[in-house]
Amino acid sequence: MKIICIGRNYADHITELGNERPETPVIFMKPDTAILRNNDAFYYPDFSKDIHYECELLIRINKEGKSVEPRFAHKYYDQIGLGIDFTARDLQAKAKEKGLPWEMAKGFNGSAPTSPFISKEGFDLTNTHFQLELNGEVVQDTNTSLMLWPVDELIAYVSKYFTLKKGDILFTGTPKGVGPVKIGDRLVGKLAGRQMFDFEVR
Repeated sequence: MKIICIGRNYADHITELGNERPETPVIFMKPDTAILRNNDAFYYPDFSKDIHYECELLIRINKEGKSVEPRFAHKYYDQIGLGIDFTARDLQAKAKEKGLPWEMAKGFNGSAPTSPFISKEGFDLTNTHFQLELNGEVVQDTNTSLMLWPVDELIAYVSKYFTLKKGDILFTGTPKGVGPVKIGDRLVGKLAGRQMFDFEVR
């Protein structure tokens, strides 16, 4: 399986980081070793001093697809979840300054905590609320209606370049409110009011 991530998919987050608004979805990848499951603790790596959380809606692909048309995209996933795209912001900034790839800042071990996946039935993914709590305080609170590119458009776009395989996970982008974590923090993610993950930073 592969982890396909979308950057800059919420206008307020683009503004928050002072980035340029893209004309097409920004795609990057994480290796499968980035996955963190079962509310396992996230261990702060020794190579960074500025790890940021980015909470995102996750889509789990359920069959192979290539050059999928948007109107058929809904047939390629049946489960959704919530996750964190942990980012070593200091490493990312250094790479950006030199115009270099920044996979090390995004794809390091444990950088993709994921919740259990649940059926998409009953959800309107063009209008679904999710939020992240840091130590009991809501720090990210958004609705998928604010996405620049909705889920089905993302699947269609990504599948033009990468063949989708069963078990692949799509991170759909993060809203405003990103920020740093420190050892001892607790992160709780909720999807439409349902708690999806609850883990500590150690």
